[in-house]
Amino acid sequence: RSALEEAIRRARLGHEAQVPKEATTSLGPGAQVRQRWVPVQRVGLYVPGGLAALVSSVVMNVVPAQVAGVGSLAVASPPQKDNDGLPDAAILAACALLGVDEVYAAGGAQAIGMFAYGVTTEINGINGTNGTRGTGGTGGSVDPANSCPPVDVVTGPGNIYVAAAKRAVLGVVGIDSEAGTTEIAVLADETADPAFVAADLISQAEHDPAAGSVLVTDSPALAEAVAAQIGLQADEAKHAQRIRTALTGAQSGIVLADDLDHAIEVVDAYAAEHLEIQTADAAAVAERIQNAGAIFVGPHSPVPLGDYIAGSNHVLPTGGTARYASGLGVQAYLKSVQVICYDAQGLDDVTDHLVTLAESEDLPAHGRAATLRRERGR
Repeated sequence: RSALEEAIRRARLGHEAQVPKEATTSLGPGAQVRQRWVPVQRVGLYVPGGLAALVSSVVMNVVPAQVAGVGSLAVASPPQKDNDGLPDAAILAACALLGVDEVYAAGGAQAIGMFAYGVTTEINGINGTNGTRGTGGTGGSVDPANSCPPVDVVTGPGNIYVAAAKRAVLGVVGIDSEAGTTEIAVLADETADPAFVAADLISQAEHDPAAGSVLVTDSPALAEAVAAQIGLQADEAKHAQRIRTALTGAQSGIVLADDLDHAIEVVDAYAAEHLEIQTADAAAVAERIQNAGAIFVGPHSPVPLGDYIAGSNHVLPTGGTARYASGLGVQAYLKSVQVICYDAQGLDDVTDHLVTLAESEDLPAHGRAATLRRERGR
């Protein structure tokens, strides 16, 4: 409980720094545009519970949504056989600590579908989905305790089926990203501690047999030392078979670069979900990186720190999507709304330009909407 409370505290502080400020821009006398940030009304937050029940994902999903000001939050997590078909007990505890009381025992693609389209259970025993995302149903009396209204945004990590389901419902709802199986890249030189590097590669391989763990280095000696350390450490790990499957898969390996500049090119092309920098002057190297979901700088910033308690978010873009996508944050639950407020003088000052542009597009009625007001003003 203490660890969860500290993770929540740090996550809240980290995400509060992301809240954008409203701004009003004056473009001339009587001409203003105001930038508003409005939270979506309802979100569905997915928390994995397959090979591992990720209680930390409750924190990573719920906290930014709460900081954004979302009024209605629902969490879904797979039912667990050893918890009477309810989600994992620690996941329920985290929800309680965060004040979330709408939690569904649903996992995988079906949970994403439930959030996107809604599910109505009727007291007369008939149940089904709301294809219209409205009140729906078949005419009976709805049982609210066993129904899930549709949401506006779905967020949270998951396996390939969850990611595929999120892609399928995109457009019906908003999504954060198609966060798939975890991956780590470590950019290291001869100054890195091979035991640290090996431990960090193993930590992500522990997640899933399909997890990607990649070392990029310009040091053959370090590459050999890390390979030796992996052999030693993996044998001692609880999930040794899962780890070895991940580390020996085509998605994992050691890449030997010509020099540091080449190594930076490689990790930028890979665009890893998690990127560790374990080099001399790691902070300077980190500033040169363009593509990564999150960057962990120096020998004492391992990826598991970000997984749990760094104050950052661990829901991050995978599969190279860090080239254009960001990790989960407050912005995923906010909409940007521009508020335009011109008075008669402000409009009159730009009417001639407006008409010119409208006529250039052969849309004269657009211009007439402005000139009519000028005439009536006289």
